[in-house]
Amino acid sequence: MKITTFNPQIITKNAEPLVKLFEELGFEKRHRQEGIGDMNVTGIRMKDANGFYLDISEADAPVPNDLVSIRMNVDNFEEAYDLLIAKGFKNFYGDRAIPSKSAKSAIMISPSGFTINLIQHIKK
Repeated sequence: MKITTFNPQIITKNAEPLVKLFEELGFEKRHRQEGIGDMNVTGIRMKDANGFYLDISEADAPVPNDLVSIRMNVDNFEEAYDLLIAKGFKNFYGDRAIPSKSAKSAIMISPSGFTINLIQHIKK
């Protein structure tokens, strides 16, 4: 398994104030994808002049406040998923991955509480 992307991600119910804050900190919107999965997630990818990435995901999810996560794209979802499960991680969505037009993902919660948004892009 190869990690292809590794950066912070904020999961929120209201992305716009966060986008504005990070724009003031020098980040620019690079990509926006709407309607991801059954929680109708909007994903916003940002990048600054130093090459740092940040993802902000606006979701209709049952979370009481914003969550900070690690976005980790991999070339083999199943291998990474099995490794995290073996280390005690739990899938926020139960036993399923969330499909989109170009990827599949699962938010994995560690035994101590931090999260990794595990993603594999699907190449056509």
